[in-house]
Amino acid sequence: MKDLIFNVNYVQEIENLVRDKNIEYIDAIVHYCEKSGLEIEFLASIIKKDPVMKSKLQYEAENLNFMKKSARLPI
Repeated sequence: MKDLIFNVNYVQEIENLVRDKNIEYIDAIVHYCEKSGLEIEFLASIIKKDPVMKSKLQYEAENLNFMKKSARLPI
């Protein structure tokens, strides 16, 4: 139960940072970790289990050329 509450809180906080400060998800995650005193590796292990946040990060990283673009179906 505690993990579920943490997951909802961190997602809301990161989404708020992205929206309010107009920053990328990667920067928002680093800022959130620094503000909360969390290790980035800890939050990374949680993000790996969250398919929505993971896909947002992957999409952003691909657009910023941090990782190779994966195949996508045309929409």
